[in-house]
Amino acid sequence: MPSSSPTAPCHFKCSKCNRTFTSSSGRTRHYNTTHASDATPVGRTSSLIIEHHPLLSATPCDEDGNFFNSDTPPPEETANESWTPFNSHDEFELADLLFRRSEMSKSNIDDLLHILKTRATHEGDGEVPWDSFTVQHTGLWPERDVPEWMDKKYQVFYRDPCQVIKLMLENKTFHSNFDYTPYRQYENGQRVWSDFMSGNFGWMQADKIGQDPDTHGAMLVPVSLGSDKTTTSVTTGQNDFYPLYLSPGNIKNKMRQGHEDAVALIGFLAIPKTDRQHERTPAFRSFRRQLFHASISTILAPLRTFMTKPDIAKCPDGHFRRVIYTLGPYIADYPEQVLLTGIVGGWCPKCTAHSSDLDAQAFPRSQEWADLMVENLETRELWDKCGINPDIIPFTHDFPRADIHELISCDLLHQIIKGTFKDHLVTWVGEYLDGLHGKSKAAKIMADIDRRISAVPPYPGLRWFKQGRRFNQWTGNDSKALMKVYLPAIEGHVPNDMVKAVAAFLDFCYLVRRPSISQEHLRSVQEALDRFHRYRKIFQTTGVREKGFSLPRQHSMMHYVHHIVSFGAPSGLCSSITESMHIRAVKKPWRRSSRHEPLLQILQTNTRLGKLSMFRRSMVTRGMLSETRGTAVRNQQRPPDPATPPDTGSREDPQPGLLNHVVLARTRARKGPRSMDELNAAAGCDMKNHIRRFLYKQQHPETDHPDNNINLHDCPRFSGKFSVFDSAIATYYLPSDTLGQAGHFQERIRATPTRSNGTSTVPRYDCVLVATDATSTSFSSMQVARTRLFFSVNHLNTTIPCVLVDWFTPVGAHPDPVTGLWVVKPEYTANNRHQSSVIHLDTVLRGIHLLPVHKKHVVAHTHHYSRSLDHYRRFYVNKYIDYHAFETIT
Repeated sequence: MPSSSPTAPCHFKCSKCNRTFTSSSGRTRHYNTTHASDATPVGRTSSLIIEHHPLLSATPCDEDGNFFNSDTPPPEETANESWTPFNSHDEFELADLLFRRSEMSKSNIDDLLHILKTRATHEGDGEVPWDSFTVQHTGLWPERDVPEWMDKKYQVFYRDPCQVIKLMLENKTFHSNFDYTPYRQYENGQRVWSDFMSGNFGWMQADKIGQDPDTHGAMLVPVSLGSDKTTTSVTTGQNDFYPLYLSPGNIKNKMRQGHEDAVALIGFLAIPKTDRQHERTPAFRSFRRQLFHASISTILAPLRTFMTKPDIAKCPDGHFRRVIYTLGPYIADYPEQVLLTGIVGGWCPKCTAHSSDLDAQAFPRSQEWADLMVENLETRELWDKCGINPDIIPFTHDFPRADIHELISCDLLHQIIKGTFKDHLVTWVGEYLDGLHGKSKAAKIMADIDRRISAVPPYPGLRWFKQGRRFNQWTGNDSKALMKVYLPAIEGHVPNDMVKAVAAFLDFCYLVRRPSISQEHLRSVQEALDRFHRYRKIFQTTGVREKGFSLPRQHSMMHYVHHIVSFGAPSGLCSSITESMHIRAVKKPWRRSSRHEPLLQILQTNTRLGKLSMFRRSMVTRGMLSETRGTAVRNQQRPPDPATPPDTGSREDPQPGLLNHVVLARTRARKGPRSMDELNAAAGCDMKNHIRRFLYKQQHPETDHPDNNINLHDCPRFSGKFSVFDSAIATYYLPSDTLGQAGHFQERIRATPTRSNGTSTVPRYDCVLVATDATSTSFSSMQVARTRLFFSVNHLNTTIPCVLVDWFTPVGAHPDPVTGLWVVKPEYTANNRHQSSVIHLDTVLRGIHLLPVHKKHVVAHTHHYSRSLDHYRRFYVNKYIDYHAFETIT
């Protein structure tokens, strides 16, 4: 039990006016009514300085490019309450329902519209039309037996990128999430990198462009690109497509991660195919690479003129501005990076380190250096000594200020999550066990690791691995979920240095996935990387990686610090963004097609979806349509199921300015206790005495006596009413995850018993972090507890939200030296009962996840995850459960 009692609510101070409140909810209400317009969350005080680029200052202008004062309001839009091209509001809603929300097939839509005698789509409204060009082999032809691929014409579909970007720039929903100029951000005296325009790349591009006085006052628009082949079906047939995506770098990362209009489809590249006889011939492989670069260069050609001469575009704030385009980062996985940069497979696209020793010291790779090598070395030397494929001329050669090696972005999904973690570390652990114990015994150990993974207690948003980590098709979300629970699962089965290597990697991963990264964080990133390199040697000394660690995806970790300085936080340039676009822009439209020549149907579907989206935005902007119509109703009809083991959190956008806030559920427990005797039975203790001691501490917040030392004669009588709840809702600031635009996260904390009516098939009592010292934010000022009962009491006409908890106490004054995780154990009374207390709900900071400490303990085959918190005696406090926990506990 904590020495400093948390039963009385901490004193919460408003960061804006220094007014104090006895509860976080009171401070929140005050903040939302008094300081709601401020973007800094409650409790997050900082000294923030932003320096904007002086030359490319994004000065507003008229439609002809004539500058005017920045305080001039944007031109007023003509009032229009027409639903054109639709006849009415209802007709638009019908089209939106059939085509976008329910994704009805084309034939069924035609049948329904024929019945209703109406049309749901109209040409020319908010549309950037698709166009195409053909490409054919123009090199040397053999005198006879000409391969089919040489004679074939390959069709590439595209949209004008200038027009696509202009449509995106005038999207008013981006107004508060749009950077008009490159900037440098300083917080508490430290440089901070967050969104793309906070990086050095945008600033340096503006410096180069600003050498021409005619560009002064213009707005820089970096054009980020991404491409990757995708397959729409695992069945027979050629159902692969090659989409090309675009996103303006001015849009903030959180919008690019979660807003469907922040990334646009601008092309479908051709995929040359031939028979087995010719598919590996140098001529065909060279043509395939050259076709890729020539196609991208042709698609982007309309931008070239406006990379040195300003264009005019309307911006999200309604103003017109002169805009200068420049090529920005390119999002791609490693095979795509090899193709883009013209390097040999196994080499690094960012530096000149030799493929046999990638982690050796090397200088940055550049197109200028590559051109110099091509001029002076033979083909074999280029291939073996420099890792250059001279057949490839990158498309960036055709555009000013563009170097493909500089533009290649780091990729969290394929380099870190799927690559280094799943394909390397997890695989190496299995190979180590196989080599040390042999296949048979290693299989038994791996089975125990699987049972450890499946035995972790439930937590909102955490995937439940029912069969451990054994399944065929891994996704990025599977790997992320495994990262959260993997570390304690291998402890005791592998050497400590292997556990330390995994822990160092996880620290690195969670640090680089932050939404904003300061100079101090960069030092922590480098320190975690150095630790990882130090401890991963155990895989080499044990024979798992005898040849070392020259692995391009793992080597990329060395470039993350430079990437952050150049491009901002890596989460805004991750291939998970393009992969999610595959679903919306390719896979779902393909499923709605007839499967016969589906590409043309996919183009049409994307055009119509874009028009519907633009029309809906226009109606919302004019106030003629609710932004959330339909969505809110559907969400309310699907309440979370308390009995579902793999529970998911609720990602919403509550009030701005909120840091930590916990409230009871809206409705009482339907089968909960109604009398004091039933309450005592449900809690397993004398609740009336607990409540009386709690009320005493409410009246005497200065007391620091344990509950058992408080004389009941001194406590107030309690005869008021009470209400029992199955859960509470915790809301806290969590911008590092894929969230709503405000960066808030909501999770449900449960205290749910087994009920005979079937509403709860297994008991669930979640754990929480409780604040014991309101003046500190370190883990030593917090206490871990397990919820037993959520309830409220009515005392002196005041309703007080409470929770009965069982306490945990820390084991040691520092985290475990091997895993780096804090260890806690249940706290017991003298008669071997759990140390329990009733505390005010406002002292609860958030839910927390505990992982059993296994060491050498083997998990029984019959063990069920719901008993883990009762079965084990020591637990790790899981700082990897989410980024708020990592930042709070670390």
